[in-house]
Amino acid sequence: MRRTVLLLAVSALLSSVPPASAVICTIDAVPAATLLLPYFEVDLDNPNGLTTLFSINNASATAVLAHVAIWSDLSVPVLDFNVYLTGYDVQTINLRDVLVNGDVPQTASAGQDVTDRISPKGKKSQDVNFASCLGQLPLPPLPAAFLDHLRQSLTGKGSSLFGGQCVGRSYGDNIARGYVTVDTVSNCTLRLPGDPGYFTTDITFQNVLWGDYFYVDSARNFASGDTLVHVEASLTNPATTTAGRYTFYGRYVGWNASDHREPLPTTFASRYSFDNAFQGNGSSLLVWRDSKTIQSSFTCPATIGRPSWFPLSTEGVAIFDEQELTSTFTGFPFSPQPPVDSVIPFPAEAQRTRIGGPDFPVPFAFGWLYLDLNTTVTGNPNPPSDPAAAQAWVTLNMDSSGHFSVGFSAIQLDSACAAQHFTP
Repeated sequence: MRRTVLLLAVSALLSSVPPASAVICTIDAVPAATLLLPYFEVDLDNPNGLTTLFSINNASATAVLAHVAIWSDLSVPVLDFNVYLTGYDVQTINLRDVLVNGDVPQTASAGQDVTDRISPKGKKSQDVNFASCLGQLPLPPLPAAFLDHLRQSLTGKGSSLFGGQCVGRSYGDNIARGYVTVDTVSNCTLRLPGDPGYFTTDITFQNVLWGDYFYVDSARNFASGDTLVHVEASLTNPATTTAGRYTFYGRYVGWNASDHREPLPTTFASRYSFDNAFQGNGSSLLVWRDSKTIQSSFTCPATIGRPSWFPLSTEGVAIFDEQELTSTFTGFPFSPQPPVDSVIPFPAEAQRTRIGGPDFPVPFAFGWLYLDLNTTVTGNPNPPSDPAAAQAWVTLNMDSSGHFSVGFSAIQLDSACAAQHFTP
């Protein structure tokens, strides 16, 4: 009897606990108002090749709308759509389904799903009507012309929807690259960050979203994953409410903090190895960076008509082995980087950089990295509180010759709320 009463008490307590929260200016895996998938890859030629999957989860009983934006690796949005989530709902998205097959998530609020078959409601879940979603949800398949636009845009080729201009880098391998943001919104909007009205009418500050992502390469027997980057909002913290401070969407709101979202770190530490078990494939850094610029399409190719901020520089990188031997290289602490013989390992907003490869040579087969990714973007607005601060996210991916793959986030050493400008 006592055990039954205890279990009932614990159950009642858990049912009343709100979603976990964390400290603003410290990026934690807690429910947030914005999710960032910092980098994706999809092999458009091989149906069994590399693809990226991610989930959007609702941590609350309250039904919410999530606005998904797919961006090129040089930070131009190429597709956006809305996802409705009942309370405690989850939606998993395979980017191959979206980019190759045109299949987008099928969701609908109560007003568009009167029989509760598209987005069924659980016993503890809320299901409401978002009238703005009438005629928008459930989403139709993407038309062939739009699929061609996505494939061209995300592989560094000119898109007809951009007047034949480019929005990304071309590697010549037909692999789509970019990143994804997910925001809580109040209506089925088709506006994007940078569009008038998005931060005054559409976006909300509900810290209820969480998620994860996976890179899956069936052809090579590789799979790895991590949690999405969880970006919290606060309407009371000075770090996210004071004009001039660095916020996640600062470049889109003129650094007035009206997005109210905490910024990411600027400096990281990460181990690496391309010896022994990881010989042959080694380690790669998957890096998202903030160009602090609202980017639009540009003249093809990216090497000629490239964005004004490209390539992004760094304040400094230090490479350590296990005996504390150190190798350093630094670029100029501003962008665009001058055309000199300095190493520029992370020039874009989203990229995969192989450690020990031509873009990131290292003298040790095993060690750890200190990455200070701060930079001032010449000719573009920078946050007044710290013009040299530049938020970023770093994930390490380690592959072992088709046997296994692991991935995990680098250690955060600061926040763009108070960036470190230091290199060992």
